[in-house]
Amino acid sequence: MSGEQAHWEGVYRNRSAQAVSWYRPHLDVSLALLRQVGLGASTRVVDVGGGASTLVDDLLAQGLGDITVLDLSQAALDVARERLGPRGEVVRWLATDLLEADLAPAAFDLWHDRAVLHFLTSPTQTARYAAQAARAVRPGGHAVIGGFAPDGPERCSGLKVARRSAGDIAALLGPAFRLLDQRSEQHTTPAGTCQAFAYALLERR
Repeated sequence: MSGEQAHWEGVYRNRSAQAVSWYRPHLDVSLALLRQVGLGASTRVVDVGGGASTLVDDLLAQGLGDITVLDLSQAALDVARERLGPRGEVVRWLATDLLEADLAPAAFDLWHDRAVLHFLTSPTQTARYAAQAARAVRPGGHAVIGGFAPDGPERCSGLKVARRSAGDIAALLGPAFRLLDQRSEQHTTPAGTCQAFAYALLERR
């Protein structure tokens, strides 16, 4: 088990999923951007770093049947699977490192990431992330990527993060994607702290 994996396994084994700072009952901004480009029963979605997030609940409620949730932490995925019960049987659950995952070419119509990219702080990591997204999203598909904004926190869950604007996110994804839209969010943590997030909606060229 890598150090990163051990860290996140510890987070989800020792804390309630509703108590972590990034918890939201619904990912409203993400859902709005995903709906903007279209969600249908056959839309293929991957939620990278989805873990215990409720996005999968809302996508299933909208009738989607081709959903993959990928996370470094098996414990986080187990939280979501237990919460969903039988409804989660149609979801593909992948406990793996996104940067090392064997993602099939053009496997997804939509790529969603809320707060994975902002933990990637080195050029090597961000280049690998961009390559994975370019490989996995079909031409004409889309990516919704959110993380701490330039005025957001400098650390999360004890780890240093990179704060980026939507334009910064688009620049990291490179020429394979173009920026279509952007949003900002003031997220209130369960403890009552306000955190600034930035989101980019990108189209795969």
